[in-house]
Amino acid sequence: MLVTGLSGAGKSTVLRTLEDSGWEVVDNLPLSLLEHLLSTPLAKASGRRRRPLAIGIDSRTRDFDAQEIVQQIKTLADESHYPIETLYLDCGGSELLRRFSETRRRHPLAPDRPATDGIAAERDLMEPLRRWSDYIIDTTDTDSNALQQQIRDRFGGTKAPYLHVMSFGFARGLPRNADTVFDMRFLKNPHWEDDLRPLTGLDPAVADYIATDEGYEEAVSRIEELLLMLLPRYRREGKAYVSIAFGCTGGRHRSVHVAERVASRLRDAGFSPTVEHRDLASRPRDPVEGQPAAGGQRAEMKD
Repeated sequence: MLVTGLSGAGKSTVLRTLEDSGWEVVDNLPLSLLEHLLSTPLAKASGRRRRPLAIGIDSRTRDFDAQEIVQQIKTLADESHYPIETLYLDCGGSELLRRFSETRRRHPLAPDRPATDGIAAERDLMEPLRRWSDYIIDTTDTDSNALQQQIRDRFGGTKAPYLHVMSFGFARGLPRNADTVFDMRFLKNPHWEDDLRPLTGLDPAVADYIATDEGYEEAVSRIEELLLMLLPRYRREGKAYVSIAFGCTGGRHRSVHVAERVASRLRDAGFSPTVEHRDLASRPRDPVEGQPAAGGQRAEMKD
């Protein structure tokens, strides 16, 4: 597998995680040596045991040319029958700028200019590889630990797809990597109950309140049935990663509860989802949740 992407997007983290998972890893190999590497016999110490191979390349690699790399991969796959896949690490520009600022590193393409110049230049330079890639992971909202777990689950050798269930608040933006998004804002909002506002969807009192909504049971049950029908089909099609996101306005009550319930139902059916609550730690705020409407009811903000 070729591991590439933008500087600062997490390539080094991915390569370390793959190596810890039993992969053979080579980073920044001169491209002229790629065929030689693939044809070199395994070391005796390896016991001649075949391992998956990850090769890291980026804009710092000698003689880097994204279009030529794509052509080289095509040639190797066609003529040598090597099963080569490409993983591309992407990230938003503002987050990359923050990472370079925090570490005080210079961007490799802008050693004497602002990092924004290097980020823009590298994004254009890498675009052919991004379009060619089999897998694209956007790490804008992902820290190092979460990325490591995602790589372990996604490329650890299991035939089952990596299943990620998350909650989020629409007021804080859609999750970048979600395959399927369910909107839970039709359910009664615990935020407007004084005793429930400081709690979250992990608390039984909040779960009980949400469950009293007349549309709750039918809607969530149908979502569960839909996912139980789709997930085996994703597996048969070889999909390696499935991310299911549940959203409400603030991301603290309804979406959290529904994500936990659905994840529990999927576990009962034999799946192994990981669960993430993106906005659970955010503080409750009335302006985020909505504003008073006629009749004393609360009207939620529309996106």
